[in-house]
Amino acid sequence: MDVWFDSGTTHFAVLDQRDELTNPADMYLEGSDQHRGWFQTSLLTSEAMYERPPFKQVLTHGFVVDENGRKMSKSLGNIITPQEEINKTGADMLRLWIASSDYRYEMSAGKTVFKGAIDMYRRIRNTLRFLLANTDDFNPATDSIDINELVSLDKFIIERAQTVQAQIISAYDAMDFHQVTQHVTAFCSQDLGSFYLDIIKDRQYTTQAEGQPRRSAQTAIYHITHALIRWITPILSFTAQEAWEVLNQRDADKGGYVFTQEWYEFPAFELSAISNDDWQRIMFAKDMVNKHIETARGEKIINANLSADVSLYADGAMYESLAKLDEELRFVLITSNAALKPMSEAPADSIAQTEEATDTNTEEAVDLVVQVSAATGTKCVRCWHIRDDIGTDNAHPELCARCVTNVSGDGEVRHYA
Repeated sequence: MDVWFDSGTTHFAVLDQRDELTNPADMYLEGSDQHRGWFQTSLLTSEAMYERPPFKQVLTHGFVVDENGRKMSKSLGNIITPQEEINKTGADMLRLWIASSDYRYEMSAGKTVFKGAIDMYRRIRNTLRFLLANTDDFNPATDSIDINELVSLDKFIIERAQTVQAQIISAYDAMDFHQVTQHVTAFCSQDLGSFYLDIIKDRQYTTQAEGQPRRSAQTAIYHITHALIRWITPILSFTAQEAWEVLNQRDADKGGYVFTQEWYEFPAFELSAISNDDWQRIMFAKDMVNKHIETARGEKIINANLSADVSLYADGAMYESLAKLDEELRFVLITSNAALKPMSEAPADSIAQTEEATDTNTEEAVDLVVQVSAATGTKCVRCWHIRDDIGTDNAHPELCARCVTNVSGDGEVRHYA
């Protein structure tokens, strides 16, 4: 008791003596060994003086150990100096490693663990770079599309970002920082990298610069970037501020520091033409198509996604969801051609290849047949899609009809993807 008396009475000597502080404190934070140390002596003295605890809550953490689970010590020579790691990879990487660790238990530190944090950081940073690069010519004041007029896919990804943001806020409130990093990384790698951003590259690079398809995607990206930067600010502080300055270079009234911002408020809207459940089924079908495309590539039937002609055979809810994409199904699958047919028309030799699984998002049994063959036609030199309408315009003999519309016409219109 005598040894810990000074620290155990800081609620009186510090909190009570400073006007800017409050007693009880919002939190006492220390290692797990303080349950019988500072935490206990503070509690005992406070109960004696005020008949209440000196804190509203207590948070304890484990200790840093090496990759073999050994305590770090000079005698073992396994001490890792934080400044050395900061000099190598930057402070944000070290902060991300700490945040991604479950601090309730012992936290491993070492080259292998740090490499995982570096990979995670690169994923987040590269996603931000892509988002910022693809809104470089986007002025939100003049180029934004009304939220209700966005392409269905753009509405879906915004709604998905809203859901992820709610999970992230909840994790921050519970101080589950490792859950924050998992939500952010999963959104960047799965929702954006493996799905949304992969699909909209066609719209970003082949449609008219100021056309509805591209501006719709940029509007969605703008909202998502605002949210994403805020998500990472408490952890990747330097990266967040750097990205914030780039994002708001046209908004003088929104500059300054990202640290003064609050959680992003997404505009209100409703998914109408294609629902969230529809998109979950579409994503599930896309994953299956990708597996078959990889098989076809391995068998040398095709050499890339855009050299594929895909036929999907389905029934029930899956068929109805895919049918809503109409002619834009091929843009979601990133193939040159895509056809949707009822399961009854599936070739007899393909039935054995039927994918029977459960969509983990909708918990529905899925019965889907996928056939991949080489697309026939000529490759458009502009969009790289293999089409049978190349050269229909004499002024553009190497372009498909869609690219002709985007180059010298009114520009294409997208409704779903």
